Amino acid sequence: MARLFKLTELQLILLAAAAQRSDGSLLPLPEQVSDQGVRIRKAIPPLLKHVLVEETSVTDPNCRWRQDGDTCLGLHITSAGRVRIAVDETETAPEAPVTTDVPASAGTAVVTETILPATPPGSKIAMVAQLLRRDDGASLDELVQVTGWLPHTTRAALTGLRKKGHAIIRSGETGATRYHLAA
Repeated sequence: MARLFKLTELQLILLAAAAQRSDGSLLPLPEQVSDQGVRIRKAIPPLLKHVLVEETSVTDPNCRWRQDGDTCLGLHITSAGRVRIAVDETETAPEAPVTTDVPASAGTAVVTETILPATPPGSKIAMVAQLLRRDDGASLDELVQVTGWLPHTTRAALTGLRKKGHAIIRSGETGATRYHLAA
């Protein structure tokens, strides 16, 4: 069995940004890493090698990774790339989605989104969702401890849950951020 290579924080940012775009493009670069051209040039070849991204022809010059003759090539996240950051692109929304709108209070950031069915039972992402459903939610440290993931991977999993339509509430009254799934 092939061993998974460890994603760097930069690679995780690139994959997460691509997963959130409707076309799955890695480019243009997310604002927080747009000034790191040399690091990005080193971060992308392993993503290509492990088929987490693929080169595709593009017409938008802002999405150009390189040029091969007259063809402009861009980078797009693959299904394997989405899986690595806990974004399952095959999950579909229910016919009648439920939307929640929770009022914000001091020290609480609220995201209003469509809530989808539970995650696959027995998976690590299901464990994360279960912890987030507790009355007091879960801290990043608790999620890291339960899953064995690194903090940036755990944050990407939370992004993946948001991408799937789960409303995640972030609160931090005493400086310790806690995450909850809105009911």
